[in-house]
Amino acid sequence: MGTVEIEAPIIKTTTDEDVKEDELSPIEEVRLTVPNDDDPSLPVWTFRMWFLGLISCALLSFLNQFFSYRKEPLVISQITVQVATLPIGRFMASVLPDMKFHVHIPFFGKKELSLNPGPFNMKEHVLISIFANAGSAFGGGSAYAVGIVTIIKAFYKRNISYLAGWILIITTQVLGYGWAGLLRKYVVEPAHMWWPSTLVQISLFRTLHGKENEVDEQETEVQQRTSRSKFFLIAMLCSFLWYMVPGYLFQSLQSIAWVCWAFPNSVTAHQIGSGFRGLGFGALTLDWTVVASFLFSPLICPFFAIVNVFIGYALIIYFVMPISYWGLNAYNARTFPIFSSHLFTAQGQSYNITAIVNDKFEIDLAQYEKQGRLNLSLFFALTYGFGFATIASTLSHVGLFYGREIYTRFRASQDEKVDIHTKLMKKYEDIPSWWFHLLLTGSVLVSLALCIFLKDEVQMPWWGLIFAAGLAFVFTLPISIITATTNQTPGLNIITEYIMGVILPGKPIANVCFKTYGYISMVQAISFLSDFKLGHYMKIPPRSMFLVQLIGTLIAGSVNLFVAMWLLDSIDNICQEELLPENSPWTCPGQRVFFDASVIWGLVAPKRIFGTLGNYGALNWFFLGGLLGPVAVWILHILFPSQSWIPLVNLPVLIGATASMPPATPVNYNAWILVGTIFNFFVFRYRKKWWQRYNYILSAALDAGVAFMAVLIYFTVGIEEKNLYWWGANPDIDPEHCPLASCPTAKGVIVDGCPRF
Repeated sequence: MGTVEIEAPIIKTTTDEDVKEDELSPIEEVRLTVPNDDDPSLPVWTFRMWFLGLISCALLSFLNQFFSYRKEPLVISQITVQVATLPIGRFMASVLPDMKFHVHIPFFGKKELSLNPGPFNMKEHVLISIFANAGSAFGGGSAYAVGIVTIIKAFYKRNISYLAGWILIITTQVLGYGWAGLLRKYVVEPAHMWWPSTLVQISLFRTLHGKENEVDEQETEVQQRTSRSKFFLIAMLCSFLWYMVPGYLFQSLQSIAWVCWAFPNSVTAHQIGSGFRGLGFGALTLDWTVVASFLFSPLICPFFAIVNVFIGYALIIYFVMPISYWGLNAYNARTFPIFSSHLFTAQGQSYNITAIVNDKFEIDLAQYEKQGRLNLSLFFALTYGFGFATIASTLSHVGLFYGREIYTRFRASQDEKVDIHTKLMKKYEDIPSWWFHLLLTGSVLVSLALCIFLKDEVQMPWWGLIFAAGLAFVFTLPISIITATTNQTPGLNIITEYIMGVILPGKPIANVCFKTYGYISMVQAISFLSDFKLGHYMKIPPRSMFLVQLIGTLIAGSVNLFVAMWLLDSIDNICQEELLPENSPWTCPGQRVFFDASVIWGLVAPKRIFGTLGNYGALNWFFLGGLLGPVAVWILHILFPSQSWIPLVNLPVLIGATASMPPATPVNYNAWILVGTIFNFFVFRYRKKWWQRYNYILSAALDAGVAFMAVLIYFTVGIEEKNLYWWGANPDIDPEHCPLASCPTAKGVIVDGCPRF
């Protein structure tokens, strides 16, 4: 998945007089955003923190897993927790009695706790948000390994025990924590390792804990505004009530594809205009889940990043795709739908995957030869090509444009004097190294037990686990340094899939397990380090951080698995789009892509797709093109140093703009770009005070309102399948009214419901 740089809003702080000049952070953004003081007396292990942290963690895990199976899988972000828990924490501080009691906590000793130790403080708030987000790396929603359980049960129609699923989820989440703790002194304590994304959260925390009535420097009287808490409640109520319309009453508002409506009998018009199954030309939406699905809320993404995504998206969707599909007919593109993540035979029919899986859960080569080579839609094939290019271009781009800076900062970080933030953190008891050693050893041993004693369920050999863990460990330090200095995180998902597909072909579950242990354990490690840097800046005791992250991860993974098993067992034909009603929300787009990846890289394997036995070997050249692209930009920058726009050409962002497609669709991008431009360009430029005060709060309120209404709709009318029957909401017809968008246009290809050419 492509990464996007996040630029933190800058809040200037007053430096304490006793802070020496050489103790200030060498990074200007940090000096302007992070406070240089600390109050060690502020309580963090409070009843409020544990109560709100546990509730938030369980609720977020439930909602994010619940939404992950839906057509538009909204992710409830950490920012929603930051905003929503503030008024609740303040309310608890005003009503709880001041009752004290003593408890003995293993490894922490005897602690005095109070139901109400005073005002709700920022340190409690930080720990609550970290607690809630502990189970999802970089805000990804639910635990990645839940996808393995889903594809086994929903797509392959096999079984995996609850125990095997739980161990798989917990170990892949926790494994990276072990070595991440050992790397803290390299990428958390040094001032040059500044982790830009944490500044966004710090800015929001400081904004939320600022005074409700602020004095404008240009005016003498206090300006009265709607309080942030009141604004959040009003916006959340509006979002809650409105989602009833696109979510149930008028589902055609999810994608307003006017091109399809204007030309109801034209396959080409439907391919161009459909927001869900075509190129989405002019497709819009009035559904927040469509806006925020896959790409997260556009309100929290800076405008320059939106522009980069827009340019890359427009070039690929409206330039590369039309030429490749209608002009060149690349890879017999017109035999297949223009936009689909499904797999096909050479004749354009859906590929029967279950027929090529034998009793050993491996590929049946005789049945594979009978059906023939696997074929992808043109866009799905190009997605892999651009994925190859994105990985390669990220390495060369970071090396050329940031390499010297990364090296210099890393060297400086080893020799530099302790800055004020590290100095203040010395007051707190550090985490013993043996905690991390124990966590790492335990995770590896439990993972090995899974691979040895439950191998029939996960397929992965013990040496595959060692290899995956070693790969993740080797890459964690350099990639965390890149993330800490440039805010770009190169992904290893395609690389891990490719490696295991070559080494152990024909085993789909072994492939996705290897990818999860090799890729997600590294991502979890980097997420852990990022949270530790946030705690470092906010002066949170390290041991409290460790405990909150570990407990949060265990709770989140357990809730994720429970919700997944419940939905997979209770919803008929979940994830089977061809068997579900036309407008069913349970289409599992993300899991569909995960399943297809297991087929491509594991079951059929790279040699039969991207190698000599497959149709898509030419896509390997994208690796070389991606590697050389930034070199050309860098050479132009050297030759024309006065042209300031040249270094702004970020090829990894441009090439990786459509990395979320599929499962994301063009209407998701259209809406995300439009809403992001309105708020982060026009509102930011012309109503900056409103933007500073309410922008993040509005984003959180929209997420929360939609989430609660969606759950309410499911439990009131969804379980009983009480549907409406009219043009705008009918389970028997396509709510977008673009039924021909999935039709091929090649001569002689026969597909049910499609005209012949």
